[in-house]
Amino acid sequence: MNSHLAVEANNLVKIFGSNRAVDGVSLEVPAGRICGVLGPNGAGKTTTINMLATLLTPDGGSARIFGHDIVTDTQHVRQLIGLTGQFATIDENLTAMENLRIFAMLLGYSWKDAKTKAEELLEEFGLTEAANRTLAKFSGGMRRRLDLAASLLSQPPLLFLDEPTTGLDPRTRSQMWGTIRRLVQSGSTVLLTTQYLDEADQLADDIYVIDRGKVVGHDTPSGLKQSVDLSSLHLQIEDADRLSEATNIAERILGESAQISEAAEISIPLKRSDQLTDVLIALQHEDIHLTAINVQQPSLDDVFFALTGEVTTYEAAD
Repeated sequence: MNSHLAVEANNLVKIFGSNRAVDGVSLEVPAGRICGVLGPNGAGKTTTINMLATLLTPDGGSARIFGHDIVTDTQHVRQLIGLTGQFATIDENLTAMENLRIFAMLLGYSWKDAKTKAEELLEEFGLTEAANRTLAKFSGGMRRRLDLAASLLSQPPLLFLDEPTTGLDPRTRSQMWGTIRRLVQSGSTVLLTTQYLDEADQLADDIYVIDRGKVVGHDTPSGLKQSVDLSSLHLQIEDADRLSEATNIAERILGESAQISEAAEISIPLKRSDQLTDVLIALQHEDIHLTAINVQQPSLDDVFFALTGEVTTYEAAD
């Protein structure tokens, strides 16, 4: 057991009938960090989160939250975590203030303290002006922010966020990213599943990729990108009449097939960065001039496809 780990899971298994939804997932989340979990629809992400949050009992393996076993010490684990699922748990017939006050009082706050805490959270999430509106008048982004606020009433050191920004517009997603970063800066740990690869790239310190119930990749975002040999070189040729000649030079040096755009741009895989110099020297030797040079690094989309063989299009449910 590592006392610096917020989450320590070893070979978790969950079986539904003949389906091994989670098939030996192991992961570690250091305290004070954001860990992202990616995977296609049905990969087992949400099932893994539900086991770690004590909502499902594992059929195999073990896991600890800050050193407390999720099966034998369930009550203590629940005191250490907060969970925001894919769907809001707030009551649409109540106002934002009423929702937060009720949740707070269920957690043991007095009426006065519940009101104070609700006001603090409404301000933190930019919802003060909407405090007395019923949720029927809330936008999707406002509902998600209120749902996250409700999960923070107990001030958990570990927060599970399962698809927290699904369906939100880009501006609201960006606001949520800022809120998540502030939570970690204040001492929380976040385990995040997401259907947006750019979200994991922006937020996560570490990323686990899960496919068919198994971990198929784990590293930092940059480490995952570097593990996929998919960088590409893009060359814009000044004289379009020499495009074919330049293409032949690039293909000969790099040993790859190039693609040519209508704008006289050559795109070709680049396996080693030092090969770029060889290409430029050869083009200069032939007096072929360039108007633009760009090396495009692999994205998390490329990583995802390489590890799972699937395009990065998800449904919200898992």
